[in-house]
Amino acid sequence: MKTAPTKTEGTTETASAGRAAGGGAGALLVRTVRANMRQYGMLVALALIVVLFQIWTDGNLLKPVNVSNIVQQNSYILILAMGMMIVIIAGHIDLSVGSLAAFVGAAAAVMMVDHDLSWPLALTCSLLIGAVAGAWQGFWIAYVGIPSFIVTLAGMLLFRGGTQILLEGQSIAPFPRGFQDLSQGFLPEGGPLATYHDLTVLIGVAVVAFVLLQEWRDRRRQQAYELEVLPLNLFVLKCVAIVAAVLAFTLTLASYRGVPVVLLVMCAILIGLGFVMRNAVVGRHVYALGGNKAAAKLSGVKDKRVTFLVFVNMGVLAALAGCVYAARLNAGTPQAGINFELEAIAAAFIGGASMSGGVGTVLGAVIGGLVLGVLNNGMSLVGIGTDYQQVIKGLVLLAAVGFDVWNKRKVGT
Repeated sequence: MKTAPTKTEGTTETASAGRAAGGGAGALLVRTVRANMRQYGMLVALALIVVLFQIWTDGNLLKPVNVSNIVQQNSYILILAMGMMIVIIAGHIDLSVGSLAAFVGAAAAVMMVDHDLSWPLALTCSLLIGAVAGAWQGFWIAYVGIPSFIVTLAGMLLFRGGTQILLEGQSIAPFPRGFQDLSQGFLPEGGPLATYHDLTVLIGVAVVAFVLLQEWRDRRRQQAYELEVLPLNLFVLKCVAIVAAVLAFTLTLASYRGVPVVLLVMCAILIGLGFVMRNAVVGRHVYALGGNKAAAKLSGVKDKRVTFLVFVNMGVLAALAGCVYAARLNAGTPQAGINFELEAIAAAFIGGASMSGGVGTVLGAVIGGLVLGVLNNGMSLVGIGTDYQQVIKGLVLLAAVGFDVWNKRKVGT
C-alpha cells in the first residue's frame, strides 16, 4: 500500500531558516529602534503633531505659504538650537544666547542705519562680534574654570545691558533690502516649469541624490567593518520613506515661492556641524568630554581648547541668529532675544540631548526645534491663547526629558 508523500527534511529546514531570517531581521529592527529611541521617538512625535494640526486646522497647517512661514518664523531658534546642542553635549549650558543675539542685532542696526555700512560688511562684523563674545565667555569657562552657568548668566546681563546702551531704548530701522532677504528672501524664479519653482525642484532632486548616496555609502562602510546593517528590504523601505518626505517638502515649497534663503543657511549649518560632530576629531572630542571628562583628559583630549571652541561656535551662531531675527523684523529692537535661550535649550532637550552630556545630534536639535515650531504655529492657527501655549510646551519638554530618563533606566536594566 502506497503512502502519501510527506514534507522532506530539507523543506522543513528551509522554512525554519526563513523564519529565523525573518526573526533576525525583526530583532535587528528592534535593536536599531532602541538604539535611536529618542531621535525616532521625536520624529514620530513630530509626524503625529503635524497630522493632528493638519486635521484640526482643516488643512491649513501644510499649505505652502504656512510651511514657508514655519521655516522663517523658527529659523533663528533652529540656528541657536544647533549650537546649544553642541554646548550641552560638551557638558555645559549657555544662558546668554538670547541677549547676545539682541546685542548683535542692535550692533548691525547701528552699523547699517547710523553709519551707512554696507550690509555684507555689517553682517561680517556682526559674526566677528559674536565670535569675540563667545571667545570671551569660553576663556572664563575653559581656562579660568568658572562654571558655564555663572559665566553665561553674567553674559546674559552684560549683553542685555549693552543692547539697551547701543539702541538708547529705541528701535532702529529700516535695513537694506539685501539684509532683509537673509530672513525674508526666496531664491529667484525662472525656468520652464509653470506650476512649480524650478530651482527649488532642482535642489530637491539634488538633495534626494545626495541622501541616497550617503545612505548607501554608510551601509557599505558598516558592512566593511562587519557591523550590523538593516536587511536590504528594510533599507530600501527606509530610503523610500526619506525620498518621499524630501520630495513632499520640496514640492510644497516649490508650489509657493520656492526655497527661503534662510533655509539654505540652516541647511549649510546643519551639514557642516553634522559632519564635524560625526567625522572630525574635534567632534569626537566634544562627545568624549561630555561623556566622561576625566577619562577624556587621560586619553589626551585638550579639554580647555575644545571647550573654548565650543563657545566660540555658539557665539557665532548666536550672532547669526540675531541678524536673522533683526532682518525679519527689519529693525534692531531692545526687546529682541527675550527667552530665546529657553527655546533653544528646550529644542535641544526635546531633540535628544542629555543633562549629563555626551549625548545628542545636531539633527536632533533641528527636530526638537521643529516640534516646538509646529506646536506654536498649529496652536496659533486654532486660536489657543499664548498662556495655554506656554503650559503645553512646558509639558512637552517635561515629557521629552522624562522619556529620556525612562529610556536610560530601561537600557540599564
